[in-house]
Amino acid sequence: MDTQRLILFIVFSFSILMLWDAWQKEQHPIPVGQIAHEKAGLAQTPTPAARAVDTSVKESGGSLQTGERVRVQTDLVYAEIDTLGGDVRRLELLKHHDTQDKSKNLILLEDDPKRLYIAQSGLIGDDLPTHKTLFSAAATQYKLAEGANEVQVKLTWAGANGIKVDKIFTFRKGSYVVDVTYYIHNGSAASLAPHTYFQLVRNGQPPVGDPKFITTYTGPAVYTEKEKFQKIAFSDIEKNKASYPKQSNDGWVAMIQLYFLGAWLPANDQPREYYAKKLGNDLYNVGVVLPVGSIEPGGAKKITVPLYAGPQEQDHLSKVAPGLDLVVDYGVLTVISAPLFWVLAWLNKLVQNWGAAIILLTVLIKLVFYPLSAKSYRSMAQMRVLGPKLQKLKEQYGDDRQRLHTAMMELYKTEKVNPLGGCLPVVVQIPVFIALYWALLNSVEMRQAPFMLWVNDLSAPDPYYILPIVMGITMIIQTKLNPTPPDPIQAKVMMIMPIAFSVFFFFFPAGLVLYWVVNNVLSIAQQWYVTHGVEQEKAAAKGHGKH
Repeated sequence: MDTQRLILFIVFSFSILMLWDAWQKEQHPIPVGQIAHEKAGLAQTPTPAARAVDTSVKESGGSLQTGERVRVQTDLVYAEIDTLGGDVRRLELLKHHDTQDKSKNLILLEDDPKRLYIAQSGLIGDDLPTHKTLFSAAATQYKLAEGANEVQVKLTWAGANGIKVDKIFTFRKGSYVVDVTYYIHNGSAASLAPHTYFQLVRNGQPPVGDPKFITTYTGPAVYTEKEKFQKIAFSDIEKNKASYPKQSNDGWVAMIQLYFLGAWLPANDQPREYYAKKLGNDLYNVGVVLPVGSIEPGGAKKITVPLYAGPQEQDHLSKVAPGLDLVVDYGVLTVISAPLFWVLAWLNKLVQNWGAAIILLTVLIKLVFYPLSAKSYRSMAQMRVLGPKLQKLKEQYGDDRQRLHTAMMELYKTEKVNPLGGCLPVVVQIPVFIALYWALLNSVEMRQAPFMLWVNDLSAPDPYYILPIVMGITMIIQTKLNPTPPDPIQAKVMMIMPIAFSVFFFFFPAGLVLYWVVNNVLSIAQQWYVTHGVEQEKAAAKGHGKH
């Protein structure tokens, strides 16, 4: 072992590669055949609802037809509902700004062909309205009244067979949940047994403004109590390799992107079928089919399914539906990332600044790992003190690597120094550092959150690259505090690393870079303190030996 620092770098890089590989497999799992209920024969033959929904949902491909627009505004959203099918064709989040132009609202749902993402629903059955059926609206403008808790939008369709369908959207104050209700009035002479389908349709492109050089998930997901949270990659749908629960009595479907999501949330304890399909060129859907039940002539029934379309605010999602908080996916290190974010959110409530909360969390993590870090830095300091003796051995034995290695081991034994003593403590901390990285990256709470001075968005790169440059400087200082590698090539590599890392971090969100800067500053202080103490001990021991 010529340099402990190089080993730490290799171990750290290898750990990142391993975690990256595991994360990639999680995002794009290798198909393992049919799922459990298919093995039991439950999905070998498509159900009537599954066959019927094929004829309904595939019509979503290509350009969308339009009817009349019904506009709705609450304290949190501005929505546009098309009377053709009652699609939610546009949804703006009034409390969140556009990624590129902060003077505009963030648009989550829209029917722009280049960024198509809409919510659709319809009925399955003879002569019943689908998302291609034209409804009529009593008004085209709705707004949540002062002091009111909700506003309702009612669309109506009447068939020639005497069947009447009301499609009602209920928007509530302070909520991103919209209840979509079908009232089916059977005025025909025959009984009905309709199904409903609720789906999200979007193209396969990530949202405009997603972080560069950082891979985040965009695509469908399904949740059931039995199978839990499962992502369905667009690429798997394309290749007909998507594996997910097809039937259940609980759960929901969603379209996920960084920071935001849309999800249909049927009530539990009723049978349902899930589907995910390719509709056209770079156009996909994910949806759920539910039975309404039998409706006798002259009778009526209703079914309500909530639509959540909003931010991935972790303290609210779990209250909206079971398991919905799992869309904030930290990957293989969720067990560490989730508690770290909980502490971070708690600190933010105290200081009312996410940047300050990141600094305080970094300090807490350093305090927790102080004993391990101190042991690591003490080992490095001992190696630093041995630097002149190691260099002398290198000069003595020249290119005789075997004799040099033997002499070095003997020196370590004599001086009671373990050259690998600082590795394990650092390796133990690596999962925590990476877990915090994912927690900061995937939290909508960081999005456009200001810190101070020039840093007005912790989720975006530092506009003036000041934090990455400071981070590079701190890494150079750390390199100076570490033992100098005997090998000149290794020494040059260690000097180049801070520059390379700084350039790489130019494109990272400012919140992540802030964490690394604070961590490095604290590490420098601790390393200097420990190193200074070891050098004083050696000097005192040397002076005592002379007497």
